[in-house]
Amino acid sequence: MERKSSLPCRTALDPADYRELIEHFLKEDLGVGDLTTEATVHEGQRALGRIVAKAPLVLAGCDVAVEVFRLLDSGVSVEAKCRDGDRLRPGDEPAIVAGRARALLSGERLALNILQRLAGIATLTRQFVDAVAGTAAKILDTRKTTPGLRSLEKYAVTVGGGYNHRRDLGDAILIKENHIRMAGGVKQALEAVKAQQSRARFVEIEVTTIEELDQALSRAPDVILLDNMTPGEVREAVQIVGHRKIILEASGGITLLNARAYAEAGADWISVGALTHSAPAADLSLEIEPLNR
Repeated sequence: MERKSSLPCRTALDPADYRELIEHFLKEDLGVGDLTTEATVHEGQRALGRIVAKAPLVLAGCDVAVEVFRLLDSGVSVEAKCRDGDRLRPGDEPAIVAGRARALLSGERLALNILQRLAGIATLTRQFVDAVAGTAAKILDTRKTTPGLRSLEKYAVTVGGGYNHRRDLGDAILIKENHIRMAGGVKQALEAVKAQQSRARFVEIEVTTIEELDQALSRAPDVILLDNMTPGEVREAVQIVGHRKIILEASGGITLLNARAYAEAGADWISVGALTHSAPAADLSLEIEPLNR
């Protein structure tokens, strides 16, 4: 009997999902107005901007970044040369935008901040996905996201080939050590969540020892999180679970150096908080040149 494989999800984006966010970001960045640009650039000046990769990366968030310019100049034109998920080399130009010079200059930093953040997440995620290639393990994110940016960051994880764990606290039930302590134990916590089980996409519980794993198995949750276990302990847990339809997730201390060991030990899911809380920004720039004087 195969374990369930359809529980993790992937985030899709629609402009309506992020337009309000960008409007808020623009308000924060513009303040009373772009004093430098208004003083140095004529109102009728037009310009062309080339987004350029300065290092190897996985592109993510290009449409989101371009939306910054669209909100500043409804007449901006965009030539998309790459798609999210494409691997870029130094010198590649994923998009070219043309429009009012003031709009390109005022939106440059915000657009790049978004693009560098999301491409950085996608790039790191792809490295983890590549590290476990050829195994059945899925790379998942966590809720360790930047407040206000969760939908964008989780989207970037999926662009990199990863999967999303819980979208929010109302998406699924994940019983952590503090919940277990408050409930009085593993069995008691799993018994207590039955009233909410029908509302959850899945029920998961965290365990830190083989003894706790045995207790969790007696209540058959959908997923058991093996917290900070070694690959050897994960392998033992896989053998204990056997053919039960229970997913095993490895979490805690997962790095690019040991991810494959956890995958080869038999973990179904490998969750990595670093995908969103520690991904370095991808190196991109926006090169702007005048179109007319």
